[in-house]
Amino acid sequence: MQLPRLLVSPVSALLLAACAVTTSALAHADTIAWANWSTATPGNPGSASGTVGSINVTYSGQTSGLTNVPSWTPASTFTGGLVGNAPPHTPTIQIEGGSSLTETISFSSIVVDPIFAIWSLGTPTIPASFDFSSKSGQPFNLLGGGPSAEFNGSALTSLGSVVRGTEGNGLVQFNGSFDTITFTTPNFEFYYAFTVGYDATLTGGGPTPGPVPEPATLSLFGLGIAALPLLRRSLSRRS
Repeated sequence: MQLPRLLVSPVSALLLAACAVTTSALAHADTIAWANWSTATPGNPGSASGTVGSINVTYSGQTSGLTNVPSWTPASTFTGGLVGNAPPHTPTIQIEGGSSLTETISFSSIVVDPIFAIWSLGTPTIPASFDFSSKSGQPFNLLGGGPSAEFNGSALTSLGSVVRGTEGNGLVQFNGSFDTITFTTPNFEFYYAFTVGYDATLTGGGPTPGPVPEPATLSLFGLGIAALPLLRRSLSRRS
């Protein structure tokens, strides 16, 4: 059986190559501004406050206070997608779950696609969860995940609005613009921790934005665009 011959002109090949290289150059992880939690009042409800980049952030809900245990290492388990850097080893909000409260993180200004980092959620035999269904319009994706340096564990899983862990570690990226994030933590376990951050290239007021495409890449893309009339002429001659 004779296979049909593929007709690919040099002009169209150049255009495809330019687009592929440009797309590859634009895909990169960014530096995340992570929260610096400075004060906390244990309780049910309790509270915590701090800053993230140039934005004030507060938490209201069940908490045991701040903990220095999570090292957020290895970094590969707390990075992924647009997240290029794991949270720093600084005070982090510790909770136990099992509360009937609706717990709230509030930002002093709008944050685009905020990042929620979770450490040691659940035990190997007793799962625990964050349920983000307490407020509509909180779509999210799971990023990264895997064993932590302290208790090993595994990546988080999700089903609908619920993020679940059996010694789970990883990241949740919310999709959209937020000044609050709300959730419940219905399952009690000894303790786990979380923190929040954002990509300064989307929200502003944080670390230096990530790299931009190199001039050579942009030039190649421009060459591909310039070749479009030649491609159209080539196709017209064949018709």
